[in-house]
Amino acid sequence: MSNRNKKRISIVSTMHYIRLVYRSVLFILLLIAYIRFRLYSDASIIESAEKMPTIIYVTWLVFVIEMILRFFPSKYESPGCQKQFACNYIKSGSTDISIPDNNSTVLIALIWVVFNAAFGALHMEGILDDGIMVLLCSAYSICDVICILFFCPFQTWFMKNKCCSTCRIYNWDYAMMFTPLFFVRKSYTWSLLILSVALLLRWEITFYLHPERFSEKTNDYLQCKNCTEKLCGHKKQLISLWKQIEEYSADRIKKLKK
Repeated sequence: MSNRNKKRISIVSTMHYIRLVYRSVLFILLLIAYIRFRLYSDASIIESAEKMPTIIYVTWLVFVIEMILRFFPSKYESPGCQKQFACNYIKSGSTDISIPDNNSTVLIALIWVVFNAAFGALHMEGILDDGIMVLLCSAYSICDVICILFFCPFQTWFMKNKCCSTCRIYNWDYAMMFTPLFFVRKSYTWSLLILSVALLLRWEITFYLHPERFSEKTNDYLQCKNCTEKLCGHKKQLISLWKQIEEYSADRIKKLKK
């Protein structure tokens, strides 16, 4: 493949991969700690972490910084969450504010609340402990990046939007991620949840006050030519790779059956 045809990964995409790495490492460490707790009846992962407060402070600070940065324009963030800002509103000349995936948001919110309420009910019954809720939260944080980089069920099955740049619920991610923390009664967990909800409310208020910023028909910032993320190329390459693997596997199976 010539250098001209190679697609270089963007700075924004690089930041997503960095998040995927450290969130995955955090989940593995939490999982190991939880298994240790279950096997040896040692202190829970919450109690263990509180004995080493530096771990809590660093993890808490990383996510707090990530969320605070979302309140301000940044060239290192996805256009999906940056379209809310006035500085990123490029008038297209059209007045047709069309956001076809807007009706799906209520259904997604309902499904998410019911899904997590089930875990919450099990937690209140004592079947699930705080450790499981923290692990669930950490797993959500990984899924969040996977949705951006590889596959998003909300996009594919519900909203049908073309890409993350036009995603109606992009800034719901932290609120969805930290939902399980509602059941973990610690100041540092609830502070993350409260900040994430504030981020969501800021997003929703901006949407209802300035819907023209969220529509690709009225905001040229959402057009492909202005995209700084360039994830479509990587996703297409991944889809192409999976098709090649499926075709190769199908061909091998046919040969083995002969």
